[in-house]
Amino acid sequence: MALNQNHTVEDLGGTPCSIVEKGISEERAKFLTALLNGNGYTVVCAPATTPELYTLGVTDLMFNPTNAIYGRILRTHKGDIVSAAYWLQKEQESDVEIPYFLKRTNS
Repeated sequence: MALNQNHTVEDLGGTPCSIVEKGISEERAKFLTALLNGNGYTVVCAPATTPELYTLGVTDLMFNPTNAIYGRILRTHKGDIVSAAYWLQKEQESDVEIPYFLKRTNS
């Protein structure tokens, strides 16, 4: 049993990968692939069991998306730190000047 259940490793297309997201659309897969490739990660995208959905992973088995986002490790193509809202594609630009817990939501 893993110490961190949120950090899973699976074999995607014959390559061991740290899973980034499962059951995502092609559009989401393209966005994450471009972002992660731009940060130096080798991305593997494989079809999921459901048609038109994909599983995305990186070959760096130590990669954890939560740690990468909140640890401020990832950068956008412009060099800005990736915010949680940018990662989730809720914002077009990454803005980390205001902490995520102080931002108002439109709910």
